[in-house]
Amino acid sequence: MSLPPISFEFFPPQTPEGAEKLTAARKRLAALKPEFFSCTFGAGGSTQDRTLDTIKLIHAEGHQAAPHLSCVGGTRENISALLKTYKEMGIKRIVALRGDMPSGMASIGEFHYANELVSFIRAQTGEHFHIEVAAYPEFHPQANSAREDMLNFKRKINAGANSAITQYFYNADAYFRFVDETRKLGVTAPIVPGIMPIVRYSQLARFSDTCGAEIPRWMRKTMEGYGDDVESVQAFGRDAVTQLCEKLIAGGAPALHFYTLNQANASIDILNRLGYRA
Repeated sequence: MSLPPISFEFFPPQTPEGAEKLTAARKRLAALKPEFFSCTFGAGGSTQDRTLDTIKLIHAEGHQAAPHLSCVGGTRENISALLKTYKEMGIKRIVALRGDMPSGMASIGEFHYANELVSFIRAQTGEHFHIEVAAYPEFHPQANSAREDMLNFKRKINAGANSAITQYFYNADAYFRFVDETRKLGVTAPIVPGIMPIVRYSQLARFSDTCGAEIPRWMRKTMEGYGDDVESVQAFGRDAVTQLCEKLIAGGAPALHFYTLNQANASIDILNRLGYRA
């Protein structure tokens, strides 16, 4: 069985030490020949400059870089300037998101939904960028219904997105069902599963409660049973996520996108088990 392409997501580091650690992690992950590295864009554009700096470093190292752009807090002028900068740098890929509304922010900005941002990128830059958007196999936490969420996703694709990356999940059936349902709506764009390695259970539980990604009860109970035994949690996580990836690959997933949290070990362990080699 041939192995699908892989990619990795980072967040922009806040300190020089964090930047050094990310550079070291990126060097190790680059040995696996990923299709691209993406970098997140903080709530309300709060990390705009650090995102740009991280993308510049990735690009200078000779890798494909994919900056995130979000609607929240963005203006047409600001987004247009960023697009111009990225285009002049030779960046070819953008991850276009609605983004999270920071507490205390009075206005979402000039773009309310990701499909509006996708349309704007296309109007400004034509077909220069490969545009990725988000998908939610277990549905967006703010969606009123499954049907509404599916239609919102279709609008993003129809606006000009080339492909999608999902929120992480641990139930392969949720991904395959989502893909099947979107195909019935006429969506043909590739939908890449997002993979979250398990490093610390408390951190994962907090993320999942916030973003609506479900940790199956059997997984929760198993990891809760390990208590403070971090090594057992990580060993369990490697097994569970490797098995998830095996199901996704066997089922025809077009690629795998790893949420690294700026660390290399967990992703490398899982990918080596799947047969990826430096």
